[in-house]
Amino acid sequence: MTPSAAATAVQNPPIQPIDLGALKMRQQGAWSSGDYAVVGTTLQIVGENLCEALDLRSGQKVLDVAAGNGNASLAAARRWADVTSTDYVGALLERGRERAEAERLTIGFREADAENLPFADGSFDVVLSTFGVMFTPDQDKAAAELMRVCRRGGKIGLANWTPEGFIGQLFKTIGSHVPPPAGARSPALWGTRARLEEFFRGQGAIETTMRQFVFRYRSSEHWLEIFRTYYGPVLKAFAALQPQAQEVLEGDLIKLMTRFNRSGDGTLVVPSDYLEVVVTKR
Repeated sequence: MTPSAAATAVQNPPIQPIDLGALKMRQQGAWSSGDYAVVGTTLQIVGENLCEALDLRSGQKVLDVAAGNGNASLAAARRWADVTSTDYVGALLERGRERAEAERLTIGFREADAENLPFADGSFDVVLSTFGVMFTPDQDKAAAELMRVCRRGGKIGLANWTPEGFIGQLFKTIGSHVPPPAGARSPALWGTRARLEEFFRGQGAIETTMRQFVFRYRSSEHWLEIFRTYYGPVLKAFAALQPQAQEVLEGDLIKLMTRFNRSGDGTLVVPSDYLEVVVTKR
């Protein structure tokens, strides 16, 4: 190797392939910690709006992927669809099952990996995911699975946080304190039209609508208490830091909330942009 080539190699070291299996285990551990349902139930309106955007009909076969505690699953079942709710965290499915039983809704629950769905090609009329499939390590594989299990002429409906919205900036803030593995792609890319085109171009007609979910809590400190206790990614971020570094992260999160908060009265009213997506499979 010539001296100039050696210098170039030092400046631009080869990119190490990311261990997607290890990343998946790390993420599964995060979502299994805390109790996401405490946060998840506040997002119910997103599942309702998504089902309306899809013009969901009674009797349609619906798959909810990375369903969490079942917001979109319940919304579809309320419209008399035939719903299967899946997630790779069994405890979250239990929360969804409890909610379905309380409302006397019929939903099938099954543990399943969004990157390897245990269903035949074209099994469903509608495939849903609200703030779920966007967190998969292998994004391209997960997107391909959504398309595979949807029938021709069927629809894929997604709700994905955007990079510039509040939750996208929350991920960015956490990442500045607890960096993700090198090569990992941000979940918020699912909230961009460009990434969706990469996933689905040529396979379906893509419609997107920018929407907002509004987080409403007693105060910034109340939001932080809830998310630090129950929301896996935030809980794990604090757990990975020493006490002094935790204080710095806490301060940065309070600053972030102050920037987005529009309450004007000491409570927390924070709009967070998300992209509502409807893909009609060709």
